[in-house]
Amino acid sequence: GTHALSSVRAVEDALKIDIPQNANLIRNLMQATLYAHDHLVHFYHLHALDWVDVVSALKADPKKTSELAQSISDWPMSSPGYFRDLQSRLKRFVESGQLGPFRNGYWGHPAMKLPPEANLMALAHYLEALDFQKEIVKIHTVFGGKNPHPNWLVGGMPCAINLDDVGAVGAINMERLNLVSQIIDRTIDFCEQVYIPDVIAIGGFYKDWASIGGGLASQSVMSYGDFPDHANDYSEKNLLLPRGAIINGKFDEIHPIDLYAPDQVQEFVTHSWYSYGDNQKGLHPFDGLTEPKFELGAGHKGSKTRIEQLDESAKYSWIKSPRWKGHAMEVGPLARYLIGYHQNKPEFKEPVDKLLKALDAPKEALFSTLGRTAARALESSWAAHKMRYFFDGLIANIKAGDTATANVDKWDPASWPATAKGVGFTEAPRGALGHWLKIADRRIDSYQCVVPTTWNAGPRDDKGQIGAYEASLLGTKMAVADQPLEILRTLHS
Repeated sequence: GTHALSSVRAVEDALKIDIPQNANLIRNLMQATLYAHDHLVHFYHLHALDWVDVVSALKADPKKTSELAQSISDWPMSSPGYFRDLQSRLKRFVESGQLGPFRNGYWGHPAMKLPPEANLMALAHYLEALDFQKEIVKIHTVFGGKNPHPNWLVGGMPCAINLDDVGAVGAINMERLNLVSQIIDRTIDFCEQVYIPDVIAIGGFYKDWASIGGGLASQSVMSYGDFPDHANDYSEKNLLLPRGAIINGKFDEIHPIDLYAPDQVQEFVTHSWYSYGDNQKGLHPFDGLTEPKFELGAGHKGSKTRIEQLDESAKYSWIKSPRWKGHAMEVGPLARYLIGYHQNKPEFKEPVDKLLKALDAPKEALFSTLGRTAARALESSWAAHKMRYFFDGLIANIKAGDTATANVDKWDPASWPATAKGVGFTEAPRGALGHWLKIADRRIDSYQCVVPTTWNAGPRDDKGQIGAYEASLLGTKMAVADQPLEILRTLHS
């Protein structure tokens, strides 16, 4: 969905197409839905098992597990019987020898610190989140027809609104709007009563991770901003998610971002398997090239088809190295919250302060693996409440008689200029995403994307500056050399 959103925005920017406010609200609602869904899945199904020992949960006392769960929230599914039944199911699962998604976990690893009761509680919520996430995405099917990859439209959204239940099958009616409203309420409840309490509870046993894995977070972070409150205005003041760049650890100075400026966003390929001709030069995406050139450095070990060790002084990655005004940047939920926090925006600052107090941690704890994990949880709640805000705005417009969801005035190619260029951007759940488009003879002449993983996972640049992933891993200690659990914890954050 995020690439589709950036893509239609790029075309709309190039062709100067305005969208109706209803389309803006529906896009925002779908994007906020993606945030809540992606963050839940990211934490519970990608990241949680880096901290939770599934096998240890077999040793838990269901009564004590219930007491723990009820001490952190009012979530109704927390009785001793509930946890006892889950534990019995888990026991049968383990004894079968077919562990499925739990097969490759580092169970019993010395870096696992949760007591059995916390492991059993977290495992229960893992399964509940797995069940609930399929409900959240129904919002995408209502407005976009399917999930994943819901439909988007240049000029607005492809969903007609017809509360009279006449005309085209599939139009948005009250039955579907009521379903969306119910899902929003459930999403808010799950984020606030399960997700955030889990992060606080688990984080309380891993406070040492508040000083591990910081990397660029304390130095250079960036957000393009997103969620325009009013349609067709992408200025910083109209974006509900913060925009800006912080460099060199100067959090009292937030720099404006211009995605058109040739000296701001640039990509380097000095250590990437691509060729620019001049590999020391950075290119703005409007002038970008993506020409693969796979070659191993003289110091590598192994062969091209069986690489045993890369030569990091040469090219060693399929990812380019994006830089903002020459700086490597971290992007993602933590970057957004650090910018919002230092802009003194209450909806970002107050939840952060509350969570830090619950963890009994200083503000510097944000610059860490634990800080990233906490920021993602807070943002899930922010997104869930914004789902309600956008939905209520849509309902108010419909009641006022406004049902327009698309502007099709420029669908005819004859109405387009012969040449044009545009930028489409969004903040994907995992960070800053931009699409740069050039049109010639009314056809796509150039199209370049710079995605969140490129920002975070990119290799060194021409100056030897390392990216966010590499920076966050410096100094990481591993308890077991061939079980890199500590590395996974930071990369998954």
